[in-house]
Amino acid sequence: MFTQDEDTIVALATAPGVGAISVIRVSGEKSIELVDKIFLGKIKLIQAHTHTIHYGRISDSNNDLIDDVLVSVFKAPHSYTGENSIEISSHGSTLIVKKIIERLVEVGARLAEPGEFTKRAFLNGRIDLAQAEAVADIINSRTEASLRGARNQLDGLLSQKVNFLRNSLINSSSLIELELDFAEEDLEFVSLNQVLIQIDEIEKEIDDLISTYKFGRIIKDGINVALVGKPNVGKSSLLNYLLKEKRAIVSEIPGTTRDIIREEVNIDGILFTLYDTAGIRETDDVIEQEGVNRSVETIKNSDVVIFLNDIQTGFSQKLFDKLKSFTDEERIIKVINKIDLNPNFSFDCDVKISAKTGEGIDELFAVLKEKALGSESYSEKSAIVSNIRHLDALKRAKEYLENAKLSIEQKLSGEFIAVDLRNAESSLGEIIGRVTSDDILNNIFMKFCIGK
Repeated sequence: MFTQDEDTIVALATAPGVGAISVIRVSGEKSIELVDKIFLGKIKLIQAHTHTIHYGRISDSNNDLIDDVLVSVFKAPHSYTGENSIEISSHGSTLIVKKIIERLVEVGARLAEPGEFTKRAFLNGRIDLAQAEAVADIINSRTEASLRGARNQLDGLLSQKVNFLRNSLINSSSLIELELDFAEEDLEFVSLNQVLIQIDEIEKEIDDLISTYKFGRIIKDGINVALVGKPNVGKSSLLNYLLKEKRAIVSEIPGTTRDIIREEVNIDGILFTLYDTAGIRETDDVIEQEGVNRSVETIKNSDVVIFLNDIQTGFSQKLFDKLKSFTDEERIIKVINKIDLNPNFSFDCDVKISAKTGEGIDELFAVLKEKALGSESYSEKSAIVSNIRHLDALKRAKEYLENAKLSIEQKLSGEFIAVDLRNAESSLGEIIGRVTSDDILNNIFMKFCIGK
């Protein structure tokens, strides 16, 4: 299906820029041999044991010193990529890094493409495709929750579940296909009733995985929250309180916020992206009206809407009804602000707060998490789906299983049943890379950073 590139590749593995050290990664059959051409240490690297570190110097083509370095040796198949690999730790000068990489290219290496090291790890069987995607998720994780989710996927929790379901389908389809080979002998290798039972069991497992997607996406990408309300109800004050800094301008003048202010806050390990919107009202000001229009778009694209009112102006039923035309009512949290001015009020709301004193903010956090995550909770060791590609593959697998059940119920030939079972197995195989086109593979790895 895929052909492995035999080139030796090189790239900076650490973040570009000035730092204490930089790490340059080299991988390929000839990687040790090529680094030996520019490295002078106590022994030749080709003679070194795997997983050893060696001090020495790297020189340019004129034998002038580029830098003192430490070289880590990883010999196939015991490396990240499954190939001979080298990691060069140099001083963190951009000029030194540039010179070392140029020197390696001079002696036969080529610059790595985005994600090519991890792609080679996949092609060499070190990890499957779901685990490879988890590598990118780990790099991009910004909260404890997203890191744990990606780590679980890299550890193979999802892959193990998918492999178990695939093997069950392969076993059933193989027995049905075997019956077709012995059709004239009228032999039965598997009961169709048993196949139906197994399909129902696999469908339930697939439904359980599909049901985790909302939770998985939130853990991975966070929750988009729109702060919405009439002018001067305290949206910017609430944003500033949550961020513990004066990010938004607070003023008694209506219409102060004219554009969307976007900020992120980590609450209990989950990333919340807060959007402070312009106050929604009728206005003749062209710029303010554009801010209102952008607020509407933000509301439509948000997972949760905090509908803010205050005890001075009361609850705006008219604006609440308008909000319901932009988003589902179940996504809206009705909040009354400024309770420090008058704690005794009778307005209908979900949470009452003071953005000035912080009263009620913890309760708002709790309701916010409940609205976003729902009542579902999953174990730290659960297989969770957070990738839309995986979700699509699971849904297609379920459709093929439904077709197979229909064929059995209509007493159609075993050929129809076997084809649908094989198609379901192939759909599951796409998740872990057993069945994946070059286009899908390239699209996945091009999103990685160079050097990973």
